[in-house]
Amino acid sequence: MYTRDPAFWRAGAIASTLFMSAVLVILAVNSLDAITPGGSHVPLYDVINNQISYSYDSARGEYVPKIGGQELLFNHEYSETEAKALIGKGKMVIQSRACMDCHTFFGNGAYYAPDLTRAWLDPVWAEYPGTKRGDAMAAFLMHPFRLGYHEMPNLHLSRDEAQAAVAYLKWMSAVDTNGFPNGFGVAQAK
Repeated sequence: MYTRDPAFWRAGAIASTLFMSAVLVILAVNSLDAITPGGSHVPLYDVINNQISYSYDSARGEYVPKIGGQELLFNHEYSETEAKALIGKGKMVIQSRACMDCHTFFGNGAYYAPDLTRAWLDPVWAEYPGTKRGDAMAAFLMHPFRLGYHEMPNLHLSRDEAQAAVAYLKWMSAVDTNGFPNGFGVAQAK
């Protein structure tokens, strides 16, 4: 008989909404540690001063970022404030040039061109003898050429813009993405 009473359904809807709202708040608070720079999965911005690689974590069953010793980007040691500003500028360069129209970042974007989540680790940058990885990437961004199936358009980036984009890409490669994407730049598990 209770099921015919609209008050029964109203009370059920209110209780369900309140319960799910509480669950959502708990999950959001719990996620903040993982998604905040300096949290469990996202490094502080000054990680661009360090070596970044990936190693297999057998306990997790996936590749995870490994932050190594000092490896200065563009021969400059960035403070946390400088690194944050540079990476912010790099993100703006990437957004202003609509890079996601062709590339993916953290699985979002188009699949016309390579995923850039771990672009810093792409072995192609090692093919520039005598040039540091960051310098090779910046040079490519300023004067692109065919590196695969598709030719990247010239986005007319200045050196400052290209270096900022490279800083963003290096920082992004240090983010623990729970094993995504599983691809180049990682050693085989032993």
